[in-house]
Parts: sequence; structure tokens; C-alpha cells
Amino acid sequence: MKLIKKRLSSTQMILMVFLMLILAGSLLLYLPISSATGKSVNYVDALFTATTATCVTGLVTLPTVTSWSIFGQAVILVLIQIGGLGVITIASGIMVMLGKRIGIDNRILIQDSFNLNSMSGIIKFIKKVIIGTFIIEGIGALLYMTVFIPEFGIKGIWISVFTSVSAFCNAGIDIISQNSLCDYTFNPIINLTTSLLIILGGIGFVVWWDLVRIIRDKKHRHLRFLTLHSKIALSATAFLIVAGTVLFFVFEYNNPMTMQNFSLTEKIEASLFQSVTTRTAGFATIPQENFTDSSAIVSLLLMFIGGSPVGTAGGIKTVTFVVLLVTAVSVIRNKGTVDIFNRRLSDKSIKKAMAVFVTSFVVMMTSTILLSVVSGGDFLDIIYETVSATATVGLTRNFTSTLDTAGKFIIIATMYFGRVGPISLAVAFNVRKSSKNIISNPVEEISVG
Repeated sequence: MKLIKKRLSSTQMILMVFLMLILAGSLLLYLPISSATGKSVNYVDALFTATTATCVTGLVTLPTVTSWSIFGQAVILVLIQIGGLGVITIASGIMVMLGKRIGIDNRILIQDSFNLNSMSGIIKFIKKVIIGTFIIEGIGALLYMTVFIPEFGIKGIWISVFTSVSAFCNAGIDIISQNSLCDYTFNPIINLTTSLLIILGGIGFVVWWDLVRIIRDKKHRHLRFLTLHSKIALSATAFLIVAGTVLFFVFEYNNPMTMQNFSLTEKIEASLFQSVTTRTAGFATIPQENFTDSSAIVSLLLMFIGGSPVGTAGGIKTVTFVVLLVTAVSVIRNKGTVDIFNRRLSDKSIKKAMAVFVTSFVVMMTSTILLSVVSGGDFLDIIYETVSATATVGLTRNFTSTLDTAGKFIIIATMYFGRVGPISLAVAFNVRKSSKNIISNPVEEISVG
């Protein structure tokens, strides 16, 4: 193992560990004990389910509630929890609890898995992430129990725990029914609890502790004292949620397939939930295929952007989106620097944002083209599926169940690439070694645009 770690970079190790977890999960789900019928499911479906759980996506080829036994559901839940927090985080947390020393190699792995800029206080960070996660998921489960125990009896406890973990990890997989949360479109407890869990998981762990810091600091208890990262993540999240809610409300107001017969309050509630869940969560209170094309396009944009960095969400991330946006504005205004919140963005951050966007776009378009070739379905349904897989969202226009074997493998690969992160892939497969003597090439202007 040490020899392997020496040959592989930390990023490549993360990719390999995720792949090993998926394969191990698929073998467990392939066992007869995992199936609700007592007979092994098709291995491709087991692999697909293990991938969607580990990558916290939510697309499923088999109904989770009817296809898997309690053992199978437990395997899926463990994969969701590990996938949401990260394999390296869970392993490091166990080592800390056992009193084991975390070496420099493992600290680098943790740093890369969370995309952190420094290793300072990294073990303390891991402890806070794990404890904070279990506390929030526990509170979420208790809130769900007020609805699910009266409805399902003692089984409601298991359903509540599963749904809470799935929501916080932005997985979107549930064991309630085959139509996600469509039976709870107007249930305020389910809607509010799910939305809050999605937002808390997707906002990013770094933002959590930054908010806690200013709350505890009596002298600097104001949002202006947040770090630049937190300011961007929070403002972008708030803007996208509000903007998405307004657009869905307008586009679906008179749609007889969705909200036409809803009351004003119900329309706002349904619009808000759709805006939140498209941020890589994957739960649905309205069938996605019933939305207008305008709403579907808005959903595609929100899914592709996703949540914030260093959290459980996918997508290119809110911070990436803002960096690209302000960079474009700066170029248009012919400014020499890229500034936001009275701070200048580094060239490294801008280049990384560009790399994430381009790589994600290439993965999404490649998947779309391949799936179009093998499936021959409606283009909007296909691109909805591939964007959902790339951004690890899990929403579908009822297309996943129609996939053939080739289509399933395409989505499996897309979910994997989407979860491990485009920038991680770029680094992992970059075989060129940096030179100590860097020689700059001469500059020559070109025509752009």
C-alpha cells in the first residue's frame, strides 16, 4: 500500500478510493440478501445504484423502496454517508477516534479531498465536520419522525434517518415511495426540513465555521467580517434560490400539469422547493417531466451551477460561477484586476474556475452526445439526465428507468466524473512533472471573440 501511495498523487488516490468504494458497494448490493425478493438483481443495476449512492447523485434504475431489503437500504445509506462526507474524511475520523496519528500523507489527502488551501488545523476541522454532520442529520431525522412515525409506525424511524442523511448529503434517494416526495408537496415540515438540510449540506463546511466564528466574536459580529469565500458562497446561494423561486413561480403559474390549481402559498412553496432541490439535491415534489420547457432550462442552469465548495453538493459550485461572472464583467469593463467585495481575486482562483467549468462542460457534452447515440430519446430529456449526472443532482424527466445497458454505463461514468471533481481529474491525469527551471514562452497577441 505504501508503494502504491508513493507512485500515486494524492488526487489519484482519492479517485482510486472512490472507485474501490463503488465496486465494493456494488458487490454488496449484488448479494441476494440485499434484494427485496431474495434474488440477486442485475449486476449493472447494482453497480449503478452503488455509484449513484457513493456519488450522492440520486438517479436510480430500480425503485429504492421496493427493490432493496433493509440490508440493501442500509448499504445504500452507508454509501451515501461516506460519499457525502468523503472516504478520506470518514477514514480519518475513525483514526482520530482510535487515537491514531494522522501522517502528512493522509493530511494531504484530506486537504485535497476538501479542496482546502492549507493543512493548518486540518484534524480539528475533520472533527468538527463529522460532529456537526451527525448533529444536523439527527435533528433532521427527529423532525421527519413527526410526520413519518404517525404515517408508517415504527418503520418511520428508519425512513426518517435515511431521508435526513440523504437530504443533508444532497443525494436525493428516498425509501418512501417511487415518486420521491410528490406525496408531500404541501407538507410544510417535509418541505422545510428537506430544504434546510439540502442548504446546510450544500453551503459548505468552511462557511459553517466562518459563521460560527463571527457569532462567537462579540467585537466582530457582523457579516462583513466573513471571509471572502463565505461572502461569495452565501450571497450566490441566496441569489440563486430567490431567482429560481421567482422564475419557477412565473413559468409554472398557469401550467395545468404543475401549479395551475395550487393556491398562492402552495405555488410559492413548490417553487421554492424546486429552486432548492435543483442545487444538486434531487428530491422532487413535482414530476420533472411536467414542467414547461422554460422551467426545465432554469433547472438545467441551477443544476449545472450546483452548491458551494467544501460541502456535500455537486455542480461547478457557486463560487466558481461567481468568479467566472465577475471576471467576464471585469474584462468587459476593461479593468486590470478582478475585484469582488473590495478584494482582488488571484489569478490562480480564476484559472481554477475556468478549468472546472470547461472540464464539467466537456464531461456533460460528451455524455449527452454518447447518450443521444445509444438511446435516441427526446433531447431535453437526455440533456436533463446528463446535466443531472454531471452535477450529481439526481433529478430526471422519467428517463433513467428507460436506459439500456450502454446508457447505464454512460451515466455511471458521468456520475463518477461529476463527483470526484473535474479539477481533480485534470490534476490526476496530468502526467507532466513541473520543472524547477521554468522558462516563459514569448507573448503574442491573438484575436478573441
